[in-house]
Amino acid sequence: MPKQKFRQPTTAELHRRQADIPDAVLQQCSVCKTTCYQQELGPLRVCPHCGYGWRLPAWQRIKQLTDQFDELDRELTVPKRFDEPQYRQKIAQAQAASGLKESIVTGRAVLAGQAFGLGVMDAHFMMGSLGVTTGEKICRLFADSRRRRVPVVLVTASGGARMQEGTQALMQMAKVSVAVNKHRKAGLLYITILTDPTTGGVTASFAMQGDVILSEPRALIGFAGRRVIEQTIHETPPADFQRAETLLANGWLDQIVPRAELRPRLAQLLRIGGGHHG
Repeated sequence: MPKQKFRQPTTAELHRRQADIPDAVLQQCSVCKTTCYQQELGPLRVCPHCGYGWRLPAWQRIKQLTDQFDELDRELTVPKRFDEPQYRQKIAQAQAASGLKESIVTGRAVLAGQAFGLGVMDAHFMMGSLGVTTGEKICRLFADSRRRRVPVVLVTASGGARMQEGTQALMQMAKVSVAVNKHRKAGLLYITILTDPTTGGVTASFAMQGDVILSEPRALIGFAGRRVIEQTIHETPPADFQRAETLLANGWLDQIVPRAELRPRLAQLLRIGGGHHG
């Protein structure tokens, strides 16, 4: 039989083949737009090309950042006074999808022998939006940590204040800021770890109030969305103007830490900043 000659597939053929690959197998990075296989992301789900970290569930982050974790206020959920049917349906869907009662998990944590209070926001619950109960859980975490004389670490991931709860959600910005100030006056350390996305009222309050502010690479961090800014200033901002690297260059962050290095960096900061043996 004559030897078959190899033919390089055309671009159109490659696109058709790629389209046949299930989404669960192939992923496109939202930052660098490179397509890679799911297994290339690794257990921490990091783009091998640009270092961007996919959004992680709260419990996966807790597992990464702690040796021991005891959850606080597990059953706190959206108050019954918010009884609009469509909102209650969205809450039920978010709870079913995330396995959480609210957009944040809080608790007492230990890492490398250092005790601290930990709160982790989850973008899978209504984009990690800041609601009345979210703010209450954070304030209770600060109060508990103040009594125990330990640092607080908050991992932020949020689209901002929850619009379905109106001004009561916006009030959480001030409420949590008061809790942060009490913690600081008590001489205790507060660390924030900003992840993608950290936006809106969360950025405008407690996310940027840490004594030490860390971020993951390429994380989206800002207040208003790109379209709002463009319509306001009538200019097109640079593509990276709300990325962590731009904020670091302009003095808004202390350090960008790759996801795989967060655990040892946090242990180092807690050791320096006054955690005690749990």
